[in-house]
Amino acid sequence: MRPAPGEVLHFSEDPTITRFEPHVAATARQPEAYVWAVDHTRTPDYWFPRQCPRAMAWVEPTTSAEDRAWLGVERVHAIEFGWLRRMQTARLYAYRFDARAFRPFGEPTNAHVATEPVEPLGAPEVVGDLLALHEDAGIELRLMANLWPFWRRVVASTLGFSGIRLRNALPEPP
Repeated sequence: MRPAPGEVLHFSEDPTITRFEPHVAATARQPEAYVWAVDHTRTPDYWFPRQCPRAMAWVEPTTSAEDRAWLGVERVHAIEFGWLRRMQTARLYAYRFDARAFRPFGEPTNAHVATEPVEPLGAPEVVGDLLALHEDAGIELRLMANLWPFWRRVVASTLGFSGIRLRNALPEPP
């Protein structure tokens, strides 16, 4: 499940949205109201139930040989064991938008945002088997008792990384 050229996607567990209004997310680090979407590259970051905490890491051109060997593959997404059942049963939907209504956000770009209301190009599409999407994309999905040791190692490395909904992870071990 990826956007077509000229499109961006928004993922939701709600299949009834007909118009997306800019809003300030409860976890926002900026005061502006946005509608959020992702491009082809960042789409896999959202192949999860919305509230699922995940730590993601990938090899960059500047990744050291040591960090590359530690990760073991090109890209890893990690979740806690307690989220596996939800990954297997979540019904996720993708909304397609014309990318021209959005602008890149972040440096490097990690999302696309619109500051005006936007309507999807069509009905939301069922995303399907989230585990199979990871497998088909060659992304290793790792199950962990606790995300924090992995996350701490990743953010101190030369790997590319992203953490989403980490506030929903189990407490960090002492």
